[in-house]
Amino acid sequence: MANSPFTVISDYRDIEALRFYAEATERGDDLAVLLLAMAKMSRDQARTPVQWDASPGAGFTAGTPWLAINPDHVTVNAAAEVDDPDSVLRPLPPPDRPAPRGPASHRGDFELLLPDHPTIWAFLRRAALPAGNVELLVVANFSAGPVSVSLPLGGGWADARVVVSSHYSRAAAAAARSDPPPLGIRRLAPRLVLTGSAPSAERAAPS
Repeated sequence: MANSPFTVISDYRDIEALRFYAEATERGDDLAVLLLAMAKMSRDQARTPVQWDASPGAGFTAGTPWLAINPDHVTVNAAAEVDDPDSVLRPLPPPDRPAPRGPASHRGDFELLLPDHPTIWAFLRRAALPAGNVELLVVANFSAGPVSVSLPLGGGWADARVVVSSHYSRAAAAAARSDPPPLGIRRLAPRLVLTGSAPSAERAAPS
């Protein structure tokens, strides 16, 4: 959910915001500038009704809410996210792509990749199995925008597939089958990629 377009003081209910506006009025401050600042910083922005669907009450109420419903609820709502395969509600894989639960996910050797990168957290987990080795690649972007990175990986990743991603894209997955794969990672997007030489190992492909 984004900030609501609060433009007048009557949009607010926060006691501190109302008091600050009253004091600014008494001082003769520029109220237009103050309202612009309040629209970004007011605590009321965290109190607007949850946007469950595109209905007039956003699925939150059939009455009049304490704070106005953000008008963008017709497109930004939980129901729309559920139907979006690239939604942030899809960090977990569907049933046909189970999350990795093998040795690499909790007991494997740890190798940090790109230790000096300012926004990318990437690492490998490796586990040796009787039938062969399994590797789990985890990459997360903690910046405010998309980042493209080249990871110091060896071969064996061209036929891997993403098993967990908060922003999975089938089109991107099909376009990025290289060895090793370049990864373009959206903001705050964790991604788990699994590959392995064991016949029983689940295989995964990066997007």
